[in-house]
Amino acid sequence: MIWKQPTNEIAINEMGKNTLMETLGIQVIEVGPDFIKATMPVDHRTVQPFRILHGGASVALAESLGSFAGTLCLENLSTHTIVGVEINANHLKAVKEGEPPVVGTVKPIRIGKTIQVWQIDICNAKNQLTCTSRITLAVIPLK
Repeated sequence: MIWKQPTNEIAINEMGKNTLMETLGIQVIEVGPDFIKATMPVDHRTVQPFRILHGGASVALAESLGSFAGTLCLENLSTHTIVGVEINANHLKAVKEGEPPVVGTVKPIRIGKTIQVWQIDICNAKNQLTCTSRITLAVIPLK
């Protein structure tokens, strides 16, 4: 298990209340030994005017998952936090409004003392890759 902080799906979803995660309907559904999975609906909150999943919504899902994962890998939340340095995304397949929620899965590429890199894959209900994203996080001391 890579997580340094105690966690479960309920605790992460509670942290997401009154945030963009709640606005977009993002829900963590599974915390594994080295991954976190979350769903996001494809509805009026997450589509663009052509009624397909908005790329920005996919990036918001990716960044949310990466940030939670990065935070859970910190030894001491009272002395350090993480901040995003860079995120990229490749949108590979459209998802139409009304289709079942997409599922994002975050896994580590590197968990270092000062830099973390995470891979986030987002799939449709047929388990087809719709977006792949990579986020780089810096571990910084709290002042």
